[in-house]
Order: sequence, then structure tokens, then C-alpha cells
Amino acid sequence: MPKLFHMPTGPDRRLPRTLLGALLALSLSQGAMAGEKPGRKAPDTRPDYTAAQAATARPEGLPASVRIAGDDVAAFRALIESAGRATDPWLVLSGGGENGAFAAGLLAGWSERGDRPAFGVITGVSTGALIAPFAFVGPQADAALRTNYTEISAADVFEFGATRDSLTDTWPLKERIERGVTPALLKAVAAEHAKGRRLLIATTQVDSERPVLWDMGAIATRSAASGDPRALKLFREIVLASTAVPGVFPPVLIPATSGDKTFEEMHDDGGAMSPYFLAPAAAVSGEAGLRLPARKVYLVINNRLDPEFQMAGRSTLSVLGRTMSAAIKAQTRAALALTRAYAQRTDLDLRIAQIDGRFGKTSEKPFDQPYMQALFAHGQSLGRDGTAFADAPAPRREADRTAETGSVGALATSAAR
Repeated sequence: MPKLFHMPTGPDRRLPRTLLGALLALSLSQGAMAGEKPGRKAPDTRPDYTAAQAATARPEGLPASVRIAGDDVAAFRALIESAGRATDPWLVLSGGGENGAFAAGLLAGWSERGDRPAFGVITGVSTGALIAPFAFVGPQADAALRTNYTEISAADVFEFGATRDSLTDTWPLKERIERGVTPALLKAVAAEHAKGRRLLIATTQVDSERPVLWDMGAIATRSAASGDPRALKLFREIVLASTAVPGVFPPVLIPATSGDKTFEEMHDDGGAMSPYFLAPAAAVSGEAGLRLPARKVYLVINNRLDPEFQMAGRSTLSVLGRTMSAAIKAQTRAALALTRAYAQRTDLDLRIAQIDGRFGKTSEKPFDQPYMQALFAHGQSLGRDGTAFADAPAPRREADRTAETGSVGALATSAAR
């Protein structure tokens, strides 16, 4: 998630007053936040639909198979088993807003080093969703990533001024995605998909409160094979939706059908469910058995995880910004603990790269260009030197596995074997 709560100085100091008024809604009840008054439903232009219709919905004009529920272990297993190259190393890209410059630089440096894998599966969440399609295509797209993360500013991402369902408007980012996600890019993604590789992006389905995992290669294949403009439009919408920080950036409405019913699903930031996507949560936590076909996973955390001291001002924006930063770091640390335990249970070689003490610069404002340029260069240097990823812990001994007790541990151990 990007840091959007820096207090501007100079001529733009008036802007936070508008945001401050909108943020006061965060202290109201859920009904008030939705615009409801007692005894009366707020006007809503979205057609009503039911949970049953949501469960059988598919994107309008496309097959249901282009996505699965991100918490469905059986569906995820089937999706991965259909990928012939899923045994190759995986790349998992986290959220992090402007800190995505770290992953973009790392990939560029890795390409220069000459031993960057052709990853069997790439997953992306939030800013990772912006990076993932270009990473999937390969080193020939590194220049586009450099441009996207070193030549932009906040004005290229969002505009202050509340919309009906967000504090800012992301029309600049939408236009940028439309310029970058072209039919040619989808054709390249489709070609890699045909080789058995998979590109997966996660969004959060707001109405159902569930993660959705999109098979972007399948969507790209539809576009490349038939020229169906709905496939290109959907591809772009998914990337935009995965970056949509709830309440700050507007959600994305995706047309869907169930039987003869047409409606709009609301999707936003994939990072609302998890800072990155490796596998369904039940599998990672050990509640359900699942062993990945790959034996090596590279996980890129586009964030700093250590606490950073910075005095908060006596304003809603400052307090909310600092608290969100702490919450995101805590969520990511918790997710990493579960992921490390999963890797150890299943003998998975997990390599983790993150923004650590080797990078000392800080940003003064959202999408601060000099900061992003420095972070890109830092990631590039680590990728070129081969020092970005920490070594994985030693695999557990068989005796350690059989010593686990409890139904959850036993189930996970059985799956690992």
C-alpha cells in the first residue's frame, strides 16, 4: 500500500482539509460510512445480486475458469497442476506502493547478472500486480519497469479530491495502465502462458469478503486468440483493482454474469487480504494440506519491516498514516512467520528479499521520484551482485516432522510427505 498521508506544505496545504473531512467518516458506524440513514437504504447504482449468484458468477463475456477464489485450496491445486512449468522456481511480489521500485530494480539487476530464472509461476498483489506482467514477459520488459518506477510522481498515480467511494481519484494511474498494458503485452503474456507458465494476480472481492486469484495468462490468451476487447479491458481492470487501497483509491467495478443476471462486482486491493500471495491461507497456516510443485520460491517484500521512529503530528492524517504503516508491517511480519513455517514443513527453499538496513533513504512525500530512483538503484545493485535474497533455513529432519502433534500439524505433515 502506498503512503498517501504525508502532510503537504506550501500552496497545497489546503488539500488535506478536504481529506480530513472525508476521513472523519472513518470514525462513524458502517451504516453511516455507506451513506445510509436510519430506516432508509442509501441510493446505489449497482444492481443487487445475491451470495448464491456471486458464487457462480463469471466475468462478463469470459469463461469462469479465468479466476478462482483465492481461499479455495482444491481450486488452487487444480490450477497449479494444470501448469506444466509450475515445478520451476516461483516469484512472489508483495504490495508496497512506491516501494515497488525495489522489486523493479532487483529484477533489472538480476537480468544484468544473467541468471534470472524464467519463473514457472509469478504472483502479484497491489504494486506487485503492476510489476508482475512485465516480470512474466521477461528481461525485455525491464525498461518499462524502470520507467514506471523511476520517472513518475504522485500526479501520475492519483489526484486529490474525494470520489463517491474514495478519498482520491486514480484516473492518472488508470490511464497509465491503459498505455502500458497493450495488446502486444497480452500477446507476449499469452505466449508464455502457452509454455506452461502462470501469471496470477490477487484482488479482494469486497461484497463477498474473499480473495480472488486471476489467471492473467488465460485472459491474455483470450485476447490474443480472438481480439476480444473485453479480455484486454478485464486485464487492465484487474491490475488497477489490485492496487486500489480501500477507501483511499476507488474500487473497480467488474461486470459479471450469473445465469441471466448481470451485475457489477466490486474489487479492490489484493493486499487487504494478505501482503502477498503464495498459496491459499489455509494451506500456508497448515489447516489444509498442500505442497507446491516448485521446490524454490523467491519472495520480494516491497517494504521495510523494522519499526521506524517518526513523531506523528496532532492531525487525523498523521495519526492514521503512522498507524497504517505499523499495521501493514505487523501484517507482513505475521504473514512471513506463517510462510517460513510452511516452507519448513514442506521442505520448500524459500528466499526472501526485503528493504533492510542496507538502504537508508526515506521519502518525503508520496511517490517521491528521487526516493524511488534511489530505491530502484539499490534493488538493481543487489540483483546484480546476487545479494538480495537471504538463504533459506535448513530443511527439517524427518524426525522433527513426525514429532508434531495435533490434527492441524498432522495434516500438514501428511501433505508434506
